[in-house]
Amino acid sequence: MIWLKNYSLEEVNRIFDKYMTQLLEIKATAILDNAVIATMPITDKVKQPFGILHGGASVVLAESVGSVASNLIIDTTKYVAVGLEVNANHIKSGIAGVVTATCTAVHIGKSTHVWDIKIHNDQNALLCISRLTVAIVEKK
Repeated sequence: MIWLKNYSLEEVNRIFDKYMTQLLEIKATAILDNAVIATMPITDKVKQPFGILHGGASVVLAESVGSVASNLIIDTTKYVAVGLEVNANHIKSGIAGVVTATCTAVHIGKSTHVWDIKIHNDQNALLCISRLTVAIVEKK
């Protein structure tokens, strides 16, 4: 297990229940040994005018779950995890239902974390592959 402690879904969802993640209804659904899984419903809030999932919403989901995952590893009284770089490849369009992001650790270092985030639809089709690099910086 890579986490600082055994976090409950309730604790993690208290983080998601604030900020942009609340607006997009992002929720953690599982905390595994080296991964966090979160969902986001495909509503009008996250669609393009053409009726499909906006790529930016997928990136928000990816960066949010990765940033929260990094904060579960570090001592947040001393450090903060901030996004350094994010990229995304949009593989397939999402139209309806719920998307699920599985965020898996690739590298956990002292000053950076790298996450692989795969976003699937309800039929388990891959919609987006994202990689997030997070910087770990001292709180000031």
